[in-house]
Amino acid sequence: MSEEPQRPAVYREPQQARSAATLARVLRAAEEIATASGLEEMTIAGVAKRADVAVGTIYRRFEDKEQLITALTGRLLERREEYVAEQLRAAEPSLSGVMDAYAHALLQSFADSSLFPELLRTRGARSLDRGARTIIELHRLLLEAATPYIDQIRRSQPQQALDTAARAILGACFHNFVRPDPVTGEVAMRRYADELSDMAIAYLSTPGRRRSADT
Repeated sequence: MSEEPQRPAVYREPQQARSAATLARVLRAAEEIATASGLEEMTIAGVAKRADVAVGTIYRRFEDKEQLITALTGRLLERREEYVAEQLRAAEPSLSGVMDAYAHALLQSFADSSLFPELLRTRGARSLDRGARTIIELHRLLLEAATPYIDQIRRSQPQQALDTAARAILGACFHNFVRPDPVTGEVAMRRYADELSDMAIAYLSTPGRRRSADT
């Protein structure tokens, strides 16, 4: 009998460039197989074959398939964070430019992988925790990008209003991602993102309602 490969207790990010390149190849192979056939059909042996590495190479990094899926989820979420950050850096330098870039980037980032919904819906607490961290990071990116234009907001509490608008766009994009009949197609998605941005700008550009002192 062959000796079972020694497995680490936890997943560790590689420190050397060669190991990082191997890990990237493994995760790319895992994503390709899972996208084509589903997570249930993805196996360690299949990923190893597609990535052209030994099975033991994967087991030295991951203790099982679930740990590999957790790493895959993390990489997909990182890509979304990087994409949104990139689009915000390229946004027109105005409040409307930032909100527009955010709505379009966020909607696209949730829609660009058929695998992403399955990862978050079925994988349990670890993936959900990682997803929550990404939601927080996406929110932070918008606040950071829009803060230089805070004087363009007409609400009585501009920072709070910006936070509310950011949450509304994020919630609408996530809702579209999980609903059974999402907005799809380039034209429809562009129109939906435009509407989200218009809604946010209209809210931010409108003075808040007057409230009595006891409300």
